[in-house]
Amino acid sequence: MSKRLCAGQVALVTGASQGGTGTAIAIRLAAEGAKVAITARSVDGLESTRARITEFGGECLVLPADLSDPHGDRTELVPRIEATWGPIDILVNNAGVFLIMPMSMTSVEEYMRVVRINQVGTFLGMRAVTETMVVQGSGSIVNISSVAGLRGSQGTVAYTASKFAVRGMTKVAALELAPFGVRVNSVHPGLIDTAMLGQLREAAGGNEDLVKARVPTGRVAAADEVAQLVLYLASDESGYSTGAEFVVDGGMTAQF
Repeated sequence: MSKRLCAGQVALVTGASQGGTGTAIAIRLAAEGAKVAITARSVDGLESTRARITEFGGECLVLPADLSDPHGDRTELVPRIEATWGPIDILVNNAGVFLIMPMSMTSVEEYMRVVRINQVGTFLGMRAVTETMVVQGSGSIVNISSVAGLRGSQGTVAYTASKFAVRGMTKVAALELAPFGVRVNSVHPGLIDTAMLGQLREAAGGNEDLVKARVPTGRVAAADEVAQLVLYLASDESGYSTGAEFVVDGGMTAQF
């Protein structure tokens, strides 16, 4: 049997409660031997993810929290994980929300809600694990951005702004943490078959062909296809990669 890529490592995955990308990432890391802590606001969703992990004997810790609140439950996450399993080796900042709305119709409140969750939440996640990873001299942080962090798209001003920010913060963190053996990379998914894709389908009038027409490969991806890439970045297999952008989009950004 081949060695599992994350055997014995401790991982924290945010936004793992909707049965989409976060859930797929948590399951993939657990299947490769990681002890996985999962967090989001939905307790029921988190429990569903934990049930899928424990089905095959994986270890999972459920930690409900509002990830956009700097003074909320997030401050307790790292100490609770370390008290249970020891230092965190892997952080996947996956939690995020999507908004389709013309710029002229986007309120400040709607804009800031997206920024708080997608951008501020990622910043807080990185900051929360930095001390632990620096002290141990190793660690991998994977920030889930989007193809919207690489190019503009009509009707997504708040989402695009937040995902460009995730891309930029990833590079800054990579530079600051590289001397301490900590790697930071961003992943940029295209059209993935998750709940967020439903909003795009709705915007396209339910026409699946219009959605798929945006992808050169002619199909949307399964969440596990993103999870496989995250696994690579979380593991030592990608030990020389940091500050980089990894795209999983079926060729959507190939022309840019």
